[in-house]
Amino acid sequence: MAALAWLLIPLSAAVGAAIWGGWAARSRTTEDIAELDGYARFRDAMDRVHSRGGSV
Repeated sequence: MAALAWLLIPLSAAVGAAIWGGWAARSRTTEDIAELDGYARFRDAMDRVHSRGGSV
């Protein structure tokens, strides 16, 4: 019975590592797209301010 307990420890660690690995590798593209879109709007706004001759 003690041998079975010692085998369950690495097995449970492997299952936990697999769950964590799947969570860490999840796709986060929607957040990146929204951030890049906001940055593009910021750059466009800054270009409009400087092209109108606004003071710096």
